[in-house]
Amino acid sequence: MPFDGRVALVTGAARRIGRSIALKLAVEGASVVVNYCNSKAEAEQVAVEITKSGRRALAWPADVSRREEVHRMFAAVEGEFGRLDILVNNAGVFFPAAFEQLTEEQWDAVLDTNLKSQFLCAQAAAPLLRRHGRGAIINLSSIGGLLAWPKYIHYCVSKAGVLMLTRCLARALAPEITVNSVAPGTISFPKDPPEVAEDFIRRAPLRKTGAPEDIAGTVAFLARSEFITGQVFVVDGGRTLT
Repeated sequence: MPFDGRVALVTGAARRIGRSIALKLAVEGASVVVNYCNSKAEAEQVAVEITKSGRRALAWPADVSRREEVHRMFAAVEGEFGRLDILVNNAGVFFPAAFEQLTEEQWDAVLDTNLKSQFLCAQAAAPLLRRHGRGAIINLSSIGGLLAWPKYIHYCVSKAGVLMLTRCLARALAPEITVNSVAPGTISFPKDPPEVAEDFIRRAPLRKTGAPEDIAGTVAFLARSEFITGQVFVVDGGRTLT
């Protein structure tokens, strides 16, 4: 297993893409810290699934946009596992708001959760990741960071910021730590409104939406790689080509 003996922390890992990433890393041998903010029951279920596969898991609550909660979480990781090898910054929020009605509180909530949290977690994780000579950070962005969506200006700005944060961190944390980003297109989940998928399918050359496993597999690949850093992997069925 490529991640035997390694420890990964995935933020926002209770549901959706984060859940799939946590389970994928565990399948490949990692012990996993399942971070969550409000979804306690779902996070604990993910941890149970990981332990059933024979790996260690820790479900840990933290609002990753708050420095003190982030530092408590990484202290817990060090105390429980003694190391950290992989950080996946996945936590995020997404909702529409017309520019004229976009409030300062909404702007701050999205920028804090989607961008500031990645800065805080990377900063707190770096000493642990360096300790064993090799670490990996994977930041979840979005094709929204590459495209201009007028009803999602706050979201697009936050995800574009993730792309530049990734490039800057790749230089700042080299050579011990690789830093890359994954920018998903529309990923389908059973309870999502069908019209979202329909619009994406119409625009994407591959004429389909992605599955959470597509993103999880890309994250695992980047966590394994030792010669890729500062890159953005767009996983979108070709949507950004149109």
